Amino acid sequence: MTRQRVAIVGVHEFPSRHTHGSITPLQMKAQCAARALEDAGLSWGDIDALYDDGDGINWPGFYMPQYFDLDLKVVDTTTVGGSSFEFHVSHALRDLGSGRASVALLTYGATARSSQTSIGTGAKYSEMGPPNPISNMEDCWGPTLVSDYAQFAHRYMYDHGVRSEQLAEIAVTARYHALRNPDAVRAIEDLQLRPGSREMTVDDVMNSRMVADPLHALDCCIISDGGGAVVLATEDVARNCRSKPVWVLGAGESVRYRRNVDDLTLTGAARSGPAAFGQAGVQPGEIDIAMIYDSFTITVLSALEDLGFCAKGEGGGFVEDGRLRFDTPGLAVNTDGGGLSSNHPGQRGIFLLIEATRQLRGTSTSQVPDARLAVAHGTGGTLNRTHASGTIVLGTEPGDRR
Repeated sequence: MTRQRVAIVGVHEFPSRHTHGSITPLQMKAQCAARALEDAGLSWGDIDALYDDGDGINWPGFYMPQYFDLDLKVVDTTTVGGSSFEFHVSHALRDLGSGRASVALLTYGATARSSQTSIGTGAKYSEMGPPNPISNMEDCWGPTLVSDYAQFAHRYMYDHGVRSEQLAEIAVTARYHALRNPDAVRAIEDLQLRPGSREMTVDDVMNSRMVADPLHALDCCIISDGGGAVVLATEDVARNCRSKPVWVLGAGESVRYRRNVDDLTLTGAARSGPAAFGQAGVQPGEIDIAMIYDSFTITVLSALEDLGFCAKGEGGGFVEDGRLRFDTPGLAVNTDGGGLSSNHPGQRGIFLLIEATRQLRGTSTSQVPDARLAVAHGTGGTLNRTHASGTIVLGTEPGDRR
């Protein structure tokens, strides 16, 4: 059976990063979905597949179809943290490609800033759900999310010679892109982000307070409100949509956990990346834009290496001297400002897909000239313990029916 090609046909990002409690996550999801459908030129009645990770409501498989009043053929509630939305696109590629459905909706909404959620330094994992064999063995030592990433960063620097100044370059690039994104500029002002609405320097990062050694405050993502929606469709629908389709060329998924024999610096990207590139029939060197989950600067550097953009241990030099900026030759990274300087409501994977789509449509605020291929790579969980990696390759042309 010939598989259907699948494309992203509608996107929308909620513009505010601090709603002051004026909207709930579910209302945010509904508003974003309506705008994404409008972008695609489709209606609520066209949706027959829903992918939802449960943000804003428990039991999303039961209640989100009712909330949106949808008659569905496919419901997928895969939940793997910040990479959930890359997993959802991977599953939509399978489901729509096989003919099970024709139009899929992904939504996200969260109010971490308004609700003053301590994402990185707050509750232990055991307090986020019932006790389990994993949390019972680990939480007694008192780790938090940021301390896990700090341990990962320390080991990475020890094994591969990465310096804190090189990690800081990633934050500097993110702020450079954020200052060209009006929504991110408003976030800088509304959230009173340091060092304000000006270019950030390596010294700014190095002189910001230490949160968990070696991660400074400006090595860490911001905490904001935010939401978004993505609509995908089969080729026969996509060709008649209002906006330019962005084609899903390849997808890869991986869940990685620590064992005593493992290389502690190897991430799930080393498996999800080759799977996605292989399905798409492209190499990392052909990619124009990489939207990479940036909970912390070390998250980006490790993903760049494990996805194959540079060799293991070469990431420090790869990110120096503004090489990840949109206006320099080579790979552009996180052109919307990323989680470090634009928005991070808790799970940022959907925004990677939205900005990659804008780039391939030619509508980004930090537009890469003649962009043809983009990667959206999400990370969920914690790199120092258990995490999920989802990689999506997108293109301006549909490719073959792999």
